[in-house]
Amino acid sequence: MKEYPVRVLLIGAAGRMGKTISDLADGDPKIEIIARCDLGDSIEPAMQNCDVAIDFSQADAITEICRVCLKHHKPLVIGTTGQSKEQRRIIEETAQSLPIVFASNFSIGVNVLFWLTRKAAEQLGSDFDAEIVETHHKMKKDAPSGTAKTLAEVLKTAKKTQPDIPIQSIREGDVVGEHTVIFNGPAERLELSHRAASREIFARGALRAAKWIIGKPPGLYSMQDVLGL
Repeated sequence: MKEYPVRVLLIGAAGRMGKTISDLADGDPKIEIIARCDLGDSIEPAMQNCDVAIDFSQADAITEICRVCLKHHKPLVIGTTGQSKEQRRIIEETAQSLPIVFASNFSIGVNVLFWLTRKAAEQLGSDFDAEIVETHHKMKKDAPSGTAKTLAEVLKTAKKTQPDIPIQSIREGDVVGEHTVIFNGPAERLELSHRAASREIFARGALRAAKWIIGKPPGLYSMQDVLGL
């Protein structure tokens, strides 16, 4: 286990999440942001000197990020969503040689929501139909959100009798993120909801993942692995 501080290369530093991570890291003695890169910047020089890279840039950048991480054998924390099937394949292949934390949402509360959703689906059974409603700020590019897609995968695995999970995506105002899983059954309805009040919850989770991944064997990890859920 590396002695602190953990040296971090932050990719996508000029974005909303990048700025939030930078602000939190400045007050964390266990983290040192050694370089902040954004669109058009070369990440290779900084990659040589970091202990871990955190990516909150754009999905299209992942091929180059994985290439450079592999070249210098650096672990990676990926918070970017909206990857194509080919981009996800690249991430999975890279994880055969490097430890990678790849999460659609780094919030502790949301990862507990994933766990609760699976448990609820298993207990309620085929008498209840599930659906998802998610709301984000109007600047968010991908819809449905990565978190909603993860919730849908959780439900599909637990509810084999409902292969298609309806997702309603709403883009309005400056909503940080809201997700609700709805179970409709005979004469009753169960809702599980999470509402994010600040991007700090995602930034804290990403920094926690960056500390956790140091020294881990190659593999594709989730935030639930980080939390031990």
